[in-house]
Amino acid sequence: MNTKLHAVTDTIGRPVRLFITAGQVSDYTGAAALMNDLPKADWLLADRGYDADWFRETLVDKGTKACIPGRKSRITTIKYDKRRYKRRNRIERMFGRLKDWRRVSTRYDRCPKVFLSAIALAATVIFWL
Repeated sequence: MNTKLHAVTDTIGRPVRLFITAGQVSDYTGAAALMNDLPKADWLLADRGYDADWFRETLVDKGTKACIPGRKSRITTIKYDKRRYKRRNRIERMFGRLKDWRRVSTRYDRCPKVFLSAIALAATVIFWL
């Protein structure tokens, strides 16, 4: 079984929203699911997997600036703040700290709800307690 964890974090790198999808599903599915619950923010940092015109337009409607590099297959290049994008390592470190929990890294749970609960428990203990 393969899964993807989509997360929205604060500026420090603590997870605020979590969503899980099947591993073969596009990142756009996770973006669409988390879109309505996005907290008010000035900037949103994301990787290339979230590069879609509809996603960028929705962010503009919410008053959030996107710092997302364009996909390599995109015809027109997208400009983004490379210095600001380097701060995305906080998000990657958050995923790394979650994987320090053996239950999360090896995914013992077969049920996605139980697995997401284990991730939420790990995130609560690591970042909020």
